[in-house]
Amino acid sequence: MSAEASLGGHAANSTLPQPVCHISDGHRNLGLLGSKYVKLNVGGSLHYTTVQTLSKEDSLLRSICTGGTDVTIDSEGWVVLERCGRHFELVLNFLRDGSVPLPEDSRELDEVLKEAQYYRVQGLVQHCLSAMQVNKNDVFESVCRIPMITSAKEEQRMIATCRKPVVKLQNNRGNNKYSYTSNSDDNLLKNIELFDKLVLRFNGRVLFVKDVLGDEICCWSFYGEGRKIAEVCCTSIVYATEKKQTKVEFPEARIFEETLNILIYENNRRSGPGGLHLLDPSLGAGHSEEEGAAGGDRRVRRIHVRRHIMHDERGHGQQTVYKD
Repeated sequence: MSAEASLGGHAANSTLPQPVCHISDGHRNLGLLGSKYVKLNVGGSLHYTTVQTLSKEDSLLRSICTGGTDVTIDSEGWVVLERCGRHFELVLNFLRDGSVPLPEDSRELDEVLKEAQYYRVQGLVQHCLSAMQVNKNDVFESVCRIPMITSAKEEQRMIATCRKPVVKLQNNRGNNKYSYTSNSDDNLLKNIELFDKLVLRFNGRVLFVKDVLGDEICCWSFYGEGRKIAEVCCTSIVYATEKKQTKVEFPEARIFEETLNILIYENNRRSGPGGLHLLDPSLGAGHSEEEGAAGGDRRVRRIHVRRHIMHDERGHGQQTVYKD
């Protein structure tokens, strides 16, 4: 067994080298500098190490070795420390190596910090505080924050500088000058609920933004590498009895499909001009158009839901429905 071995709560092996200093129970030590090895009983957890290890930092443990702090040494030569020994092995390993993996659980990390503060091992204290700050930032980053577009200039800057794919829901109910069809309000709410579900599922991988100032009442836009890749417009104008109405659709499958497609632009991963699509963009309900851009092969898929045109042909109120 090496000189730095820890006994981990079991009785010490009788073959281990004994410290030079043997003081009977109840007496106080005058320092352990004359000893090479030290036996520590920390709340019943037994550890075997060296004076050199305990003296690496200007800590309470060095003070014990130099006699600056009184401790009890029992009849078998164990330095008795009235402290929980659960994390003491971690303290020793930090003194040995100068660094140590810390618990990911915040409660355990706080326990290690308190032990490091008690033993005045400042290097481990700073190590714990740094880890806590990182964990705090991770929690902060995991919070779903959805930017709200307030100007076209802000939108362009946000999309151009973002390194993630971007999904934007344009939702401007106040822009409508017509009445809505009977189920449009429900479908508009379903679009907003789907947006929230996608945020929870892909938060951290995709930047989701809302636009309440645009011209469209309900429209999804998908951006990769700073340019628009696809668009799903969920509104159309329908004609009822002597009036126009706004109809809002809920093409859930197509929206989810385009969200998956946009993930191909995550971390700037592309394969060939225009990137790859995870799913065939020609599938799904609706009518799809491709508009060429200045780059030639760069196109924006514009998907519009099918329009349902209702036309009143009879004076007594009965209607004939035509669907394109």
